Amino acid sequence: MRFASLGSGSEGNALVVEAADGSSVCRVMLDCGFGLKESEARLARLAIAPASLAAIVVTHEHGDHIGGVFRLARRYDIAVWASHGTLQAASRVDLDGLRVSACSSNTPFSIGPIAIQPFPVPHDAKEPTQFVFDDGVHRLGVLTDVGRATSHILDSLAGCDALVMECNHDSARLEASSYPFPLKRRIAGDFGHLSNDAAGDIVARLDRSRLRRLVAAHLSRQNNTADLARAALAAATGWPLDRIDVADQAAGVGWIDLACDPATSAEQ
Repeated sequence: MRFASLGSGSEGNALVVEAADGSSVCRVMLDCGFGLKESEARLARLAIAPASLAAIVVTHEHGDHIGGVFRLARRYDIAVWASHGTLQAASRVDLDGLRVSACSSNTPFSIGPIAIQPFPVPHDAKEPTQFVFDDGVHRLGVLTDVGRATSHILDSLAGCDALVMECNHDSARLEASSYPFPLKRRIAGDFGHLSNDAAGDIVARLDRSRLRRLVAAHLSRQNNTADLARAALAAATGWPLDRIDVADQAAGVGWIDLACDPATSAEQ
């Protein structure tokens, strides 16, 4: 299994997960918050033809995650999976002619060789869902757009080989920012976004016996820096700073191949 981010932040998010399916390759996109041309350009950067995507799986209906999903799916006849609540919230979109499937936020499903385990999260959306991707050898867990940890989140992400973890803001920077007070409370609240410290606390509490790669994601341009996010996750794992990857808004993060990565477990 390998994965790459097309970009991550409040201006758009998309991740591609790839696994072997016999002699062919199965590619699944998680979210697409970019316009059609921008999505095509970012996929091309990773040498991916949009028509080669088997499906787009959606976490929730906020524009930076779902904004480009249906246009890309319609143009290239790509299947779309999302929770019932997310599809309900996107009901103004014309779904005629699209291959759309509703998934439960607790029931696993498969796309080709990739088993996908959804899990519900606290966020200010209709039925927000995050996912673990499993090709039978490696597990990739994704946790973005979540306000706080739950025991179910910790159980769902246990034993992953790689994690993409929201590090949205530095709490002190957010508090000192020019954001209106209600927006600050929303971001920092139980249904908002994870701070660096909260993300580090989740990682520290996880079963990390198999963890080899860790990517900080969904960083706020105004209220965070890559260095602060790295420091929080490095402190939680005991890893050196240069072992923490950061998916930024402009470039995301390039291919991370779990089958070839030589890094050892953080627990060894």
